[in-house]
Amino acid sequence: MLAPGAVLAGCAKAASPCEVGMGSYHIALPDAPADTPLPVVIFLHGAGSNGGNVLRNRAMVNTILSRGYALIAPNGAPREGRFGTGWSFHPDFPARRDEHAFLDQVLEDATARFGLDRNRVLLSGFSIGGSMATYIACSTPDDFAAFAPVGGSFWRPHPAGCAGPVRLLHTHGWRDTTVPLEGRPLRGGAIYQGDVFQAMQILRDVNGCTMMRADSFETDGPFWRRRWERCTAGSALELALFDGGHRVPEGWADMALDWFESLPPKPRKPH
Repeated sequence: MLAPGAVLAGCAKAASPCEVGMGSYHIALPDAPADTPLPVVIFLHGAGSNGGNVLRNRAMVNTILSRGYALIAPNGAPREGRFGTGWSFHPDFPARRDEHAFLDQVLEDATARFGLDRNRVLLSGFSIGGSMATYIACSTPDDFAAFAPVGGSFWRPHPAGCAGPVRLLHTHGWRDTTVPLEGRPLRGGAIYQGDVFQAMQILRDVNGCTMMRADSFETDGPFWRRRWERCTAGSALELALFDGGHRVPEGWADMALDWFESLPPKPRKPH
């Protein structure tokens, strides 16, 4: 069941997905009418899941909607021979779909249907969805205003570099054993998850940060936060750890939106 306070409109009135040429997406809107185009959180689900399941995370959904954002939950592409859907995130693997083009279709369609602000889009995701968001941040950092992956990052081999400075908040469970901070082998060593700390090094490099260590720290709340601040103007980089495993933690949505709203405006490149 959809979280209270959500409004479904147009193609989503019956909680059915909205269709675009390359796939489909779910959307929830704040219940109060907006005088201006709505900012957006796009949240990419984990492996084997779907966008409908994202909308069942009532705590996260309610927080995002209560703060005046639209929440878009796209559906991944079917995985041949495996349960559910996923994302073609790894640059070294054959792509089932051009995910960049798909997300562009989703935003174009949702903007036309529901009056969204494409200059204020936070791309997020959990697990493999977090990996997808991180790879998009690396390859096309200007396609979205900022990025906030949870429990998913680069895989090995790590990228040699990224296309340009990023604005990214990475959140991860200190006790995550599904996607450990250090990564792990899967399928008998056929593929390897990446190391989150190595990912932060890659992002520090592309952001031109002058220090390897963080510049400021925060440990008095549910998240242990490390920020790199002496970096390229307009960039932003932060790591937030929490005492838990492989999940979207309580309070994440407020933390991520507070961080997003603290950033200066970043217009998207023209389409």
